Amino acid sequence: MDETARDRTERRQSYVPQGYRQGLITAITVLLGFSLAFLRFWGFEAPGEWTARSIVATGAIGLAVSLQIVALVRSLRLEDDDPAEYRRTVNWFTCSAVVLLLGMLFAAVVIAIEPPSQ
Repeated sequence: MDETARDRTERRQSYVPQGYRQGLITAITVLLGFSLAFLRFWGFEAPGEWTARSIVATGAIGLAVSLQIVALVRSLRLEDDDPAEYRRTVNWFTCSAVVLLLGMLFAAVVIAIEPPSQ
């Protein structure tokens, strides 16, 4: 067996260790639940008027929720037992967390510079 065929066989036989996928699924659902709760507060319960800045913050948080859903769907696939697929799923989740953080920071700035109207 040549080196390339051996490498492919070893890659096919390697799996993500037991518990990693379950941990990732839990992390994604916890962050997704928080994101949806924050989006509900930001969109329906927060005082003040809608501005261009608040719409940008909402768009970023909505994008983060979309990325989290993609990561959740990827993590539930059987193909995610492959370490390369698992790494891609973790990258999707990491991107969603970064976008969420940026959206929330922007929302905090919006709240700080635009006081709610009474």
